[in-house]
Amino acid sequence: MKGDLRTPIDRSRSTTLTLVSTRVIALALVVTGMAAICNAQDYPAKPVRIVSPFVPGGFGDLLPRAIAAGLTEPLGQQVIVENRPGGSTIIGMQVAAKSPPDGYTLVFATVTSLATNVSAFRNLPYDPVRDFAPIALCYTTPLYLAVHPSLPVRSVKQLIALAKAHPGQLNYASGGVGSAQHVPMEMLKSMTGINIVHVPYKGLTPAFNDVVAGEVPIIMPGLVSVLPYHQAGRLRIIATTGATRTSVTPDIPTIAQAGVPGYEFDSWTGFLAPTGTPAAIVSQVHAEIARISGLPDIRERLTTLGFDVVGGTSEAFSAVIKDNNARLGKVIREAGIKGE
Repeated sequence: MKGDLRTPIDRSRSTTLTLVSTRVIALALVVTGMAAICNAQDYPAKPVRIVSPFVPGGFGDLLPRAIAAGLTEPLGQQVIVENRPGGSTIIGMQVAAKSPPDGYTLVFATVTSLATNVSAFRNLPYDPVRDFAPIALCYTTPLYLAVHPSLPVRSVKQLIALAKAHPGQLNYASGGVGSAQHVPMEMLKSMTGINIVHVPYKGLTPAFNDVVAGEVPIIMPGLVSVLPYHQAGRLRIIATTGATRTSVTPDIPTIAQAGVPGYEFDSWTGFLAPTGTPAAIVSQVHAEIARISGLPDIRERLTTLGFDVVGGTSEAFSAVIKDNNARLGKVIREAGIKGE
């Protein structure tokens, strides 16, 4: 060929355009960052909602309402609770995950929402790690292994012995497949080799009522539900699922203390925001929730109800979520639990 017909490259012009483009991108990032800072400083400029995946008035709804009431004054805006119950808390969690990450949507979540659902449901429409920014782990509480008085057992060892003597003949009730009563009971079965049949209900209340009535002999509810019946002799608590005994029931041993070393299950609750919520807003809300949770009257009331106030950093809450996903996920997969 006598000559190259391609357009010659003007390297100085190309370099100049590259520098200009880089500066424009850098300026855009700075402006975006400044806007986020300004938004965080102006926060909140309108009411904030807390999505609660529980029915109004239920026990699971009490904690987000207490926090909402405490947040309203320091934030200078009304903080409302929006109930989105259903689907093992999935409906409410999905609503929150798809909300704008602007600090005006928070979500109240539990061990079910952030750990057990992940392994129990194949097509979960949210990811607890990818879709949420942890704000604060607020409270933990053990569950209570309780039996109907007609069952001739007064300890975990006696229950294990009875179950082994009659495999597949004892039943236990739960609030549903993958619920907070189902998973810890399957953990107990796995660690002891017993065969107790699961009877799932559509919610904890009907399950609990049938155990009180003697229709099903075993259940693992929370302290608030079971303690009055234990004190009245209508149910018998034989152990707690936590790592240590509680101050409310110091005479009741943990399952680990009662003969199953290494057993531990706590129900826990916390608050999160959609991923992408400005860090300054997450930090501000975290500080207020920690302050409210630590107020003497709230701490005393929660302790009386069997809750331990946790607090801690957002990073610590993130670690709890990941640890429970791994540990409880193993139980769920081995037990073949499939959410409905």
